[in-house]
Amino acid sequence: MTSLRTLYPPIEPYKTGFLDVGDGHRIYYERCGTPGGKPAVFLHGGPGGGITPDHRRLFDPARYDVLLFDQRGCGRSTPHAGLDANTTWHLIDDIERLREAAGVEKWLVFGGSWGSTLALVYAETHTKRVSELIVRGVYTVTRAEVEWYYQHGVSQMFPEKWERFQAPIPEAERGDMIAAYRKRLTSDDAAIRLEAARAWSIWEGETITLLPSAKLSDVHADDHFALAFARLENHYFSNGCWLEEGQILRDAFRLRGIKGAIVHGRYDMPCPVRYAYALHKAWPEATFHLVEGAGHAWSEPGILDQLVRATDRFGTPV
Repeated sequence: MTSLRTLYPPIEPYKTGFLDVGDGHRIYYERCGTPGGKPAVFLHGGPGGGITPDHRRLFDPARYDVLLFDQRGCGRSTPHAGLDANTTWHLIDDIERLREAAGVEKWLVFGGSWGSTLALVYAETHTKRVSELIVRGVYTVTRAEVEWYYQHGVSQMFPEKWERFQAPIPEAERGDMIAAYRKRLTSDDAAIRLEAARAWSIWEGETITLLPSAKLSDVHADDHFALAFARLENHYFSNGCWLEEGQILRDAFRLRGIKGAIVHGRYDMPCPVRYAYALHKAWPEATFHLVEGAGHAWSEPGILDQLVRATDRFGTPV
């Protein structure tokens, strides 16, 4: 029996820095692996999730030169939890600025969850800059997907957790949870903002794995993390991520010719598998790995196995 692949050993960046992208935003980035190796960029989830040291370990450091960065408003980027000049298209421009700063013509693009959204939009917009594309926990941010997670659907699977998510919101406002949370996450009262941010963030942290994960719950309950995570997610989803309805799958024909991998958990709660399957049908050059016994998180064993196999495969010279 073939054993599951796991993360590469811990590694420190060989370079870190901040890139001033304008509008008052400074983006933290780091480069890991072997300078001059196969170029890759890692796009984290959320919006607002930030990068972690474990994300570096998805790539063979002997073969890759990976750039990882905290998107606007989160992680070590500043201003923390800032919503101004923070849209999908600002982030697409930031990726291009980082590519130019890295001095590469094209690179492998790796994104999971919201990172898959960003990766797909980037690849559809800057096709010639993408050598390969790996997406996990595919999210095309249609209205149906957003409502499935924040209004009805997942609430049926986790009624006790949904009750806690609803708790900060008066019953009269629960018909539009996104709008109700936006009101509180942008409140002038810091205590109201934080209460809403923690409830929003914990809802996600406790519903993204097939089995409960105390580690993920603790991360999402952290005040500093939760404030950026909740404010940015709500800001993006309140605005449809500045994409036309159905745009990602509509424009998937632009991915034709790009080699890739789609990795998705069968029991992914935030991101229903039907959208990953639709992407698979529209983009046949990508291998499709539907992982049984897995939810949404990249760290679940079956998902992690497929992600590392994909980076290994694309890191091997033809």
